[in-house]
Amino acid sequence: METLVYHKNWHSMADPVIVKEICKGLKQMRLDKNLSQQELANRAGLSRITISHMESGRSANLLTIVQILRVFDKLDVFNVFVQVPEISPLILFEQQEKMRKKATPKQYKK
Repeated sequence: METLVYHKNWHSMADPVIVKEICKGLKQMRLDKNLSQQELANRAGLSRITISHMESGRSANLLTIVQILRVFDKLDVFNVFVQVPEISPLILFEQQEKMRKKATPKQYKK
């Protein structure tokens, strides 16, 4: 089944609406995997009530979301929070110049 992907305008949404959209997406992931709420709860180490509350947008904390995303093998969404330091081209060039270009011949003892 092909999934239709489109981008939402998250900036125009109120925070509670964003939470509901995230919870709706997690519910859809569960349905796409053909899992019941109880099966997801068992795999995530949560209660079925927690899953039910989360899917309705009433209760969703970060730990619950992490546990659910782990079940769906979707933890890579958190890469957006990792800041990779940028290296200036000058520093990169200097580092490359310092790198070894060839091996030194071995000295043999006579």
